[in-house]
Amino acid sequence: MADLALARTRDPGEHLRDEPGPDTEHCLRLYAKLASGVTVVTTQGGNGPTGMTVSSLTSLSARPPLLLACLRNGSHTLSAIGGQGVFAVNLLRDSQLSRATRFADPAALPAERFRDVPVRTVLGAPVFGDALAWSVCLVEDIRRYGDHSAVVGRVAVVQVSSGRPLLWHDRRFGSLSGAGEGAPR
Repeated sequence: MADLALARTRDPGEHLRDEPGPDTEHCLRLYAKLASGVTVVTTQGGNGPTGMTVSSLTSLSARPPLLLACLRNGSHTLSAIGGQGVFAVNLLRDSQLSRATRFADPAALPAERFRDVPVRTVLGAPVFGDALAWSVCLVEDIRRYGDHSAVVGRVAVVQVSSGRPLLWHDRRFGSLSGAGEGAPR
């Protein structure tokens, strides 16, 4: 009995790990309610720049400066990031919906995705010159979790402009309504 109490103290949820949990549809409905900024993660691939739309991105640490991006397993972009060790995060403006959908299309070739996009290379990673903000990150870690991989990047360079971000919520793109303007920072 004491051993069981000690085991629960170490990991109180251990006995739940073998439970199947909610089904995929219920989880996806929950995830759809999480609002996020829309980014395009880019890197240099074997045949030029490659990238994909990513809405699962967050700050992980201020010191050291780390970002966490979740990319679909099997994507060309994830493979290229692993090979290059550097990637860029381009935060899209609310006016860049067509770019978000183009980079989200799995059938679009990299050349199609980057057509008419003002790109420059910073530390070996392609960045969008007209993004709301961008950063170039050096890969700290890549770990597979389910159908995605968590990519941790150490922020090496940052550029931030003014404007409004493109948002993803409830499986739709959107923008800020103006609520909260003038709020203290």
